[in-house]
Amino acid sequence: MSRVFPGSRSILMASAAALVLSTPPAIAQRGPDAPLPPVTVQAPDQAARSAARPRPRRAGSGTRVVRASMRGVAAATSVAGGPATPQGASGPPSLTVPTTAQARQEIQRTPGAVALVPDTEFKNSPANTIKDALGWVPGVLIQTRWGPDGRVSIRGSGLSRAYGNRGINPYMDGIPINTADGLFDLFEIDPTAYRYIEVYKGANALRFGANSLGGAINFVMPTGRDSPEFEARVDGGSFRYLKSATSTGGAVGPFDWYMTMSAQREDGYREHSKTESERLNANFGYQFSPDAETRFYLNVGRWRSEIPGEVTKDAALTSPRAANPVWVQQDQQRNIDSVRVANKTTLRFGETTVDFGAFVLERHVMHPIYQWLDFHVHDYGGFARATDDRLIGGFRNRLVTGVNIQSGTIDINQYWNVGAAVKGPLAASYLWKSQNVSAYGENSLFVLPNVALVTGATFLHAVRDQQDRYFANGDQSGRRSYDPFSPKIGLLWDVDSTWQVFGNISRSAEVPTYDVTTFASPASTNINAQTATTYEIGTRGRRPDLTWDVALYRADIRNELQCLTSPATPGACTIRNADRTVHQGVEAGLGVAFLTSSFAQDDRFWFNVAYTYSDFRFDGDPTWGNNRLPAVPAHYLRAEVLYKHLSGFYAGPNVEWMPQAFFADNANTLTVDSYALLNFKLGYDRGTGWSGYIEGRNLLDKRYVSTAIAVETATAASALFNPGIGRAVYVGMRTRW
Repeated sequence: MSRVFPGSRSILMASAAALVLSTPPAIAQRGPDAPLPPVTVQAPDQAARSAARPRPRRAGSGTRVVRASMRGVAAATSVAGGPATPQGASGPPSLTVPTTAQARQEIQRTPGAVALVPDTEFKNSPANTIKDALGWVPGVLIQTRWGPDGRVSIRGSGLSRAYGNRGINPYMDGIPINTADGLFDLFEIDPTAYRYIEVYKGANALRFGANSLGGAINFVMPTGRDSPEFEARVDGGSFRYLKSATSTGGAVGPFDWYMTMSAQREDGYREHSKTESERLNANFGYQFSPDAETRFYLNVGRWRSEIPGEVTKDAALTSPRAANPVWVQQDQQRNIDSVRVANKTTLRFGETTVDFGAFVLERHVMHPIYQWLDFHVHDYGGFARATDDRLIGGFRNRLVTGVNIQSGTIDINQYWNVGAAVKGPLAASYLWKSQNVSAYGENSLFVLPNVALVTGATFLHAVRDQQDRYFANGDQSGRRSYDPFSPKIGLLWDVDSTWQVFGNISRSAEVPTYDVTTFASPASTNINAQTATTYEIGTRGRRPDLTWDVALYRADIRNELQCLTSPATPGACTIRNADRTVHQGVEAGLGVAFLTSSFAQDDRFWFNVAYTYSDFRFDGDPTWGNNRLPAVPAHYLRAEVLYKHLSGFYAGPNVEWMPQAFFADNANTLTVDSYALLNFKLGYDRGTGWSGYIEGRNLLDKRYVSTAIAVETATAASALFNPGIGRAVYVGMRTRW
């Protein structure tokens, strides 16, 4: 490594501690409830026949899925006594959408940090934001702004984003949901709609052709073949939060369907932060034969939201419920209507499986901020992926190849906001066009029955074209193309059927998004793609009363895309390339059972912890030296002690702790203070029939800053901060059959 940073000693100490915690006990233990998928050489035609054969099933019975013993850990698996989601429909399993168990086996073939979070981990909660679903995944940092909006970052992706998200490829059932230039919104994410969520950190998302520093998140809906016939829920809580959702699914012969609808509203913790949303998510599948299936998707969403705006640090801590008065005077809002239609088809030819499909997205955004933004998004694209698993020269070989095409336009008009969200004169007008074509491949050669050598690469051709239609400030039209190539090599070792060791070296690249003026001046026209070389090692596994997932990584980054806010235009930011930066850290999860059979046979207490260490710095920058990068805490920990009873009852406290302050600016002059939040939950869930929960958050009513936008140099008067939510209580009930 080219340079030793002041944080290197800390990362080594944290790494050593995490590895000690993750080491399996030396004493013999009984077999695991659900072992890791063994890496064995099996004749591919035998495997295909076995997968195609429908499993016998008793009419009306549900497959018992036991709750993950540790939250947010890819290797987390079932322990007796947790709530479950019924698998409600009969017939052969879906080809286009893997079940939770199938997806877990598939994801654990990745020689790097990944996670699969089943719905049993987030549906017994308010299920309002993406933090409710992924807040326990080590390495995934979710900082709320207001309502359901927030910054999502993996390994420092999109670290300085003032709004929106970048640096992660989001998918819904393997189909992109970001705009063609790479930006994505969180409002379309409805945690009540998904069977499970997959997280692929960094280049471990190569299976989708994703090529960003943060990797990919895939939200997977149930199908009519693994969902209850009917489900309904209602949630309510503090700040007049109310959400209702219903779903239905089923299968008749080769046809199956699943549909869920939800509506929610919330006045918000802060002034001027009311939100309302309605969402419809549905899929319809048809199985032509045991080896051919097609599935259509429909996603419709409506979101209306007020924006309270950032405030000074002092205001955030002394008057956390107050909005920025300028935002209130301008009545700043974010209102979105969207419709997405997609198709995915899966064909199986012996040892080879082919997936292909297409999608189209229409989105209208009405967004009065300091200007009144009115734009229409039209995105469309297609994908094809082939997976071949066979013996070559006596060695098992698994090859995945694919191509993705995503194009789109954003037709945007910007007006002056003359007050109270009233359109004034036209300020700018553009037509943005994005084109992306990527080809990728990943090959796993099993050099030993339990050791796979994984190599891969992706090539991206991206075009960003801006047509200026308003020339009062000069013609700002421009066009630029990018052609990054990113290779990868890794190793996956199944030490035994309960734990794995992995490592990889990979490259990644990210092209600038259109949410800033990319061609306004020669300086912004010359914004380069961000590239990174990442080194990673780790281990994951599970025993009956122990689960662990630990990854250590270091990313050497060139031209990191920083979104820096200017005091002159609050709410907007300018993209700049940092020269050299380093992101290195530890992602560790641990679950340990103790005090088993305390009050009843086979009940137990679980200690669960998710810890993220982030040492992100400039690397000898001419201006900032080796300063820390802003907007991210060095240490972030969530931990809980949870009692589980076989009846379905569970209860326990948990904490969210940021033990060290972090900076809000490149100059490292203004900090965000440390904090600790105390929470408690209890509930009942047998997996069928009714279930319910009550959850208290920030019970001590701690005042803290949840997120900060980044600037070059901050002062005490800089309005950069969003206050965290105060004391809140939520309750909910659900029924299904």
